Amino acid sequence: MTTEAAEKRPHVGLFVTCLVDFFRPSVGFAAIKLLEDAGATVVVPESQTCCGQPAYNSGDRADAESIARAVIETFERFDYVVAPSGSCAGMLKLHYTSLLADDPVFAERAGALAAKSYELTSFLVEVLGRDKVDARFPSSVTYHDSCSSLRELKIHDAPRRLLKSVDGLDLTEMEETEVCCGFGGAFSVKYPDIANAIVEAKVRNIAKSGAACLLAGDLGCLLHIAGKLSRDGSGVECRHVAEVLAGMTEAPAIGQARKAG
Repeated sequence: MTTEAAEKRPHVGLFVTCLVDFFRPSVGFAAIKLLEDAGATVVVPESQTCCGQPAYNSGDRADAESIARAVIETFERFDYVVAPSGSCAGMLKLHYTSLLADDPVFAERAGALAAKSYELTSFLVEVLGRDKVDARFPSSVTYHDSCSSLRELKIHDAPRRLLKSVDGLDLTEMEETEVCCGFGGAFSVKYPDIANAIVEAKVRNIAKSGAACLLAGDLGCLLHIAGKLSRDGSGVECRHVAEVLAGMTEAPAIGQARKAG
């Protein structure tokens, strides 16, 4: 690749997310592969931390503001910021602007970061113009729309458009795919009985779909649903959509790594 061609490639900062970093690093590597295959130059800043959403949702505004400033300073140098999570992408894109609206130093910078922050599948489709991937996954799957992706970022078609190009994949929509799984970050910790009742309905719909694998774009949802499926003795696998789209499904399904070990 010539220097001129390299300079024309969009410079993307990958916001890995805490859950991916701690529980499922393969999702981060899959995201990098998808972005690079689509023509982007990807950098993963080592100084990145949490997006601040746990503090923000828990009412700890001071810590949320401090984290937001650190994220802005880390990622504002890139052409785009991409996260394999609607939840974290939504925090950067929709909540930093209001969080720092009264900050004379960071208000404008928060708006600039918000304008170039995206969830992974929407970035691939809407910005890079991709509608197909080179991957194979011979399985029946169903897709869960996370609340952050669907309601905050209005993402619905992008992951499905890409999944249709995966060789061997058979996508069947479950009933009430748009309904919450019950995770909600701190919600599932504060209100475990309610969260469990919500995820029970979700796994019933997954079972009714007949799919062998559940896909989603938010790891929090996947960990929550996979835990319930495991407790129920279900054989349904859970995987992040990025792993399937990148053809990187060598790792055990989410929730099964502990058993495999």
